Amino acid sequence: MSRTTRRVVVIGGGENAEHDVSLATAAAIAAALRSGGFDVEELTIGRDGTWRRGSSALRPRPAGSLAAALDVVDRADAVFPAVHGPVGEDGTLAALCALAHTPMVGSGLRAGALGMDKWATKLVAEAIGIDTAPARLVTTDRPAIEFKIDVVVKPVSAGSSFGVALARDAVQLREALREAARFDHRILVEDVVVGREIDVAVLREADGRSWAAPPLEIHADGVFDTKSKYDGSARFSVPADLADADRKSLTDAALRMFDALGCAGVARIDFFLTEHGPVLNEVNTMPGMTAESQVPRMFAAAGVSYEDLVARLVDAAAVPGRAANRPG
Repeated sequence: MSRTTRRVVVIGGGENAEHDVSLATAAAIAAALRSGGFDVEELTIGRDGTWRRGSSALRPRPAGSLAAALDVVDRADAVFPAVHGPVGEDGTLAALCALAHTPMVGSGLRAGALGMDKWATKLVAEAIGIDTAPARLVTTDRPAIEFKIDVVVKPVSAGSSFGVALARDAVQLREALREAARFDHRILVEDVVVGREIDVAVLREADGRSWAAPPLEIHADGVFDTKSKYDGSARFSVPADLADADRKSLTDAALRMFDALGCAGVARIDFFLTEHGPVLNEVNTMPGMTAESQVPRMFAAAGVSYEDLVARLVDAAAVPGRAANRPG
């Protein structure tokens, strides 16, 4: 089937703090796919859970609108989920596509759920010999914790650095825990890692081959939080200025994490590069995907245009949980 006859449904929005970021990602992906000749239909999940086509709700209530959205999904040749964060990136949409037997771009339910859960990601990394920052897991009903050094507080399952804060004393820790609890009842308290912030993007092609784009370095004052992520104060260098040995160790670690989690499509694996080597920060199975986002910038440095990148992702789409595309 040629690209010009393939119908792709792009899903954006979502019921979490990353709603607006997801809308930007979905709009950019839809425009790039149309530019590449795909037949594109857009669905948006409202903050209230109601599914919409354009500006109109498919049906008045979330459950009814989902039933109507399933009809659109069922007629698609592929679904491109562009919903960041919980109830989207965490495997929720992958499960929906699996039940509908519709090919989907990106990681399936298991990889999405593990990648969204920063504590689970740490456990997987440690099991395959990749270092992570020492951390304690606390919950909102039992938030008491003692510490003697600076720590970073972050929700276990949230993206775009929402709820992430640096705490240097007990007062800041209480405030950081309170803010993180707005996004998840499970919270990580991590030791601060001193090192360069390096991102690596991994792509799995339609033939099953996985490869990493040139790494990107983030330059930010202090913690790379939501404010610095979107206010333009952070700078990116791509390709990052790295020694060959460091580039190889980062790329190898990224590919190993991609495979260990069972990722598909594209994922961004974030590291701190320390004097002792890479330390995993987190994994994003549905990273920001506007043309100016980190992942497209990395692939542009490898000679892959934004339009080509999203087209390759559709070409590699498969029925979640199956090795081959939709039968028939």
